[in-house]
Amino acid sequence: MDAEERRHAILMAARRDGTVDVGKLAVNLGVSRETVRRDLNLLEDHGLVRRTHGGAYPVESAGYETTLAHRTTMHVPEKSRIAAAAVDLLGDAETVFIDEGFNPQLIAEALPESRPLTIVTASLATASRLAGRERHTVLLLGGRVRGGTLATVEHWTSRMLSGFVIDLAYVGANGISREYGLTTPDPAVSEVKAQAMRVARRRVFAGIHTKFGAVSFCRFAEVSEFEAIVTDTGLPATEAHRYSLLGPQVIRV
Repeated sequence: MDAEERRHAILMAARRDGTVDVGKLAVNLGVSRETVRRDLNLLEDHGLVRRTHGGAYPVESAGYETTLAHRTTMHVPEKSRIAAAAVDLLGDAETVFIDEGFNPQLIAEALPESRPLTIVTASLATASRLAGRERHTVLLLGGRVRGGTLATVEHWTSRMLSGFVIDLAYVGANGISREYGLTTPDPAVSEVKAQAMRVARRRVFAGIHTKFGAVSFCRFAEVSEFEAIVTDTGLPATEAHRYSLLGPQVIRV
């Protein structure tokens, strides 16, 4: 295969498996490790992958987004720690918005069951997990259901959300960067997230370290709009400090 076909094969492997290894790619493609490294560097320059030590992982974009099922298999211990730390920021909130995605779902499941809460979400998965709790009132936003994420979107969802005043919003993103803020691949999803930002008194971003520096298609919030960012220690302390200079408290767990 020529160089373009090889890079396409590398990208497809990264999107299929969630990560790729330089050594394994070199063997499978019959090329040198240095050739694979050059290919990965070029794919990173084009915003399609992010390099790691010895490999790379795909960046979500307008043409590619992981499914909820895939997200439940990646970085689960880190995401569980992030969820627990995010719930510690609940404070005196009585109404809570839970975004779509696996990390927000873990946050929802970690909310104290003994405490009365009204929980607003566009996530069918989150709503079904919480529906049986006696002291929690769950409001599921209506709209078109996206098959990959099991979340509702479009004007029905945003219109219903616009009628609320939310004490605290737990918001996720496909990418977060100091330059471009928080981004997501789908414009319909972006509008729901932007509406949640508008109606919430307080906002917390919770996400794994691989989200940082990644930029997707649709921008819906600035880093400075959040009171806190909760992530794992995979985000270097120096980079966490740079984000904190924009306003939010950055918590690494």
